[in-house]
Amino acid sequence: MDNLLNIPGIEISTGKEDLLCYSFDASNAEAALPMAVAWPRKTDEVARIIKHAYENNLGIISRGAGTGMAGASVPRGRGIVLSFEKMKKILDVDTRNMTVVVEPGVINGRLQKELEYLGFFYPPDPASLNTCTIGGNVATNAGGPRALKYGVTRDYVMGIEAVIPDGAVISTGGKTHKRVVGYDLKGLLVGSEGTLAAITKIRLKMLPLPEDIITLLVLFSDLEASGTAVAKIISSKVIPRTMELLDRSSIEAIENYKPTGLPADVDALLLIELDGYPATIKKEAERVVDICNTLRGEVIVAEDTMARERLWEARRSISPALYHLKPTKINEDIVVPRDKVPAVLVELRKLSESSGIKIISFGHAGDGNIHVNIMVDVNNKEEYRKGRELVKKVFEITLKLGGSISGEHGIGLMKAPYLNMEVKEKELGLMRGIKGVFDPKGIMNPGKIFG
Repeated sequence: MDNLLNIPGIEISTGKEDLLCYSFDASNAEAALPMAVAWPRKTDEVARIIKHAYENNLGIISRGAGTGMAGASVPRGRGIVLSFEKMKKILDVDTRNMTVVVEPGVINGRLQKELEYLGFFYPPDPASLNTCTIGGNVATNAGGPRALKYGVTRDYVMGIEAVIPDGAVISTGGKTHKRVVGYDLKGLLVGSEGTLAAITKIRLKMLPLPEDIITLLVLFSDLEASGTAVAKIISSKVIPRTMELLDRSSIEAIENYKPTGLPADVDALLLIELDGYPATIKKEAERVVDICNTLRGEVIVAEDTMARERLWEARRSISPALYHLKPTKINEDIVVPRDKVPAVLVELRKLSESSGIKIISFGHAGDGNIHVNIMVDVNNKEEYRKGRELVKKVFEITLKLGGSISGEHGIGLMKAPYLNMEVKEKELGLMRGIKGVFDPKGIMNPGKIFG
């Protein structure tokens, strides 16, 4: 092994097979081999690796499970991939203060199951929850269907231990639910995509498990009506825990991939869940049904847990299903104000029809976060070029409606060229200044966010 990468006592590899496995993530970002891959097991090992990188001007690319859609964990430049997959302990569950401390490699779905067994609840639930890690969720401020009612990862992070580029270990936040002491460094690290520090421990807030859940499937013959229903339900002062939208193309893709019994003769559907006290959510469900009926929506109630799980299995299968339509999906996660959901759905359909390229929309309609999938074949150079050109048009539509170009995927490599469409130069300058204070040598996840 090259002396530059020889860190005594650290599990590290420069083997070609290992480098290949850590050269890409779930995005369309071009794969690139790192110099090495390291697998630390505790904080002091992370600190030693980063200090070594700092002294030798090597990049550090923190990585969870590689499920990111923006290329944040794809290597750029001379660097070491820091894989947290072996730091996967749930360190402490404090039921009195309702907090839990985890290492960054803990799988989101595993944490949820462990807490549910104890009668508690960790709400953030990305679609990849059975594979994605808490560390990766924190790095990208991941959301999920339940973000409508419960918020995103940032809303549950109470404390962070992290290693900064010179190898020093810092701790920010803590066990208390209120804290106003200086700048919020914890909040700054959430969503920073590994560009400021490497996160080694996370304290999360947990909630009591809801008493009951009602799940509704609402079928619409008109796409715009489904978006109108979203806005009307929220304005009626009902906040479901989830309100997921699938358009006609999404439904067809799911049923062709893995038949689940979803009706194929509708233009869109909403998957709506309400949780809380049984009497309260029963009344809320009645209000939702009335609103949907006025918009000609057909409402079906999931009768039991198995029926509910079948619906969610269908929703979570959409991503793999799309690959059976085209080998490449350009996946964007725009977000618009809730009352603009109908408008953005109509504009996206028009864009698909005028371009001749299939655009499939689904996602967390309750908080305006729509996943826009531009379906192309990367091997067809002309089609792929046209698909990439549509990305900017999608963002233009989004920003015109007062939205944002990323709701939960982050910026990484894929959205870096479009950052200045939304963030102005003065604000970009402040962000670069923060990056410079934390990381003067630019070794933390080089090339990400700012390009």
